[in-house]
Amino acid sequence: MPSPTSKFSPRPEAATATGQRRVILNDTTLRDGEQAPGVAFTTAEKVAIASALARAGVPEIEAGTPAMGIEEIAAIRAIVEADLPLTTIAWCRMRVEDVDAALQTGVGMVNLSLPVSDVQIAAKLGGRRANALETLRRVVGYARDKGLEVAVGGEDSSRADRAFLIDVVACAAAAGARRFRVADTLSVLDPESSASLLAALRATTDLELEFHGHDDLGLATANTLAAVKAGASHASVTVMGLGERAGNAPLEEVAVALRQLYGRDTGVELAQLDGIAAVVAMAAGRSIPLNKAIVGEHIFTHESGIHVDGLLKDQRTYQALDPTLLGRRNRIVLGKHSGLSAITSLLTDLRLTATAEQSRAILARVRAHAVDHKGPVASETVRQIWHEVCNRALSNCA
Repeated sequence: MPSPTSKFSPRPEAATATGQRRVILNDTTLRDGEQAPGVAFTTAEKVAIASALARAGVPEIEAGTPAMGIEEIAAIRAIVEADLPLTTIAWCRMRVEDVDAALQTGVGMVNLSLPVSDVQIAAKLGGRRANALETLRRVVGYARDKGLEVAVGGEDSSRADRAFLIDVVACAAAAGARRFRVADTLSVLDPESSASLLAALRATTDLELEFHGHDDLGLATANTLAAVKAGASHASVTVMGLGERAGNAPLEEVAVALRQLYGRDTGVELAQLDGIAAVVAMAAGRSIPLNKAIVGEHIFTHESGIHVDGLLKDQRTYQALDPTLLGRRNRIVLGKHSGLSAITSLLTDLRLTATAEQSRAILARVRAHAVDHKGPVASETVRQIWHEVCNRALSNCA
């Protein structure tokens, strides 16, 4: 039996240069992300995604579910053997046989998932909370005896009785777990209730607390941020929010928002997020929406005349997020809502001159072209319009 790796992500207790604890992001694209309908990664794709995450400084990944069988075990082992600078975690049910399967992958840490809401306990554990606690003690103890670091995942934590959830966390700590994952499995929380739940747990334990949010209501990022502010040391994320149903909290949104809004460091190189999204999109057979926050093609693209005029004078007028932070730059496109400032700027870039009257004529033609063709107007089209306008003019054009 291979011995578990001893490589782990840094403890969040270490303060960063700002004096605040680093927030540890645990990316579960290779596990929860792959549960999205129709998504199936090959071993090579899993290693490529893990490598991209490692290059970006993501400290932890949940690499898969060993209990799925020998192919999944081999894929996780391939990631472990790639010797990447991150912690590779296997996701398991709270079962001894799942721990045994995880040991075959060479990981040094497992997330052992346990139903904690009465609905889930009734369906999976015969309806007795005592059964859940006993199972936890037995399986966590077994995993620790085998040399594994353990996170206990509280499935459906957001619908669990809070007093019982506190008992579960205490039981996990006593059994030797390092972390407890608070899972909003059915996406029933809002930011206020997320913060309340995490604050209540943080008041009772010194364990690492990880928040795992789903996005059925479009609140996964907001709930994750609220959980971190209330005491979560770890956040579970996926690239572009890929995951079952509506998906999970997106890695790129959480990493950037933590920095922008709260000055919290994650160790992630934000300029690498574009590249990670491209790798995952290709492997998942999914396109990246043009307006996808952080990694969409259009997030720094402007057409509106008022906005473009302001941006050309001072970027801060209509842009709070600096594109250079993400290795990006502003892009101005011409369309129905363009104004004279955009036309003048583009003509200057193209080294073309026009009078004010000619520029207004060009703008009118540009707007009409955008409506007719249902899209932005290319520079070459503007050049052609310029020639047509100038050829009709009495004055000379350069």
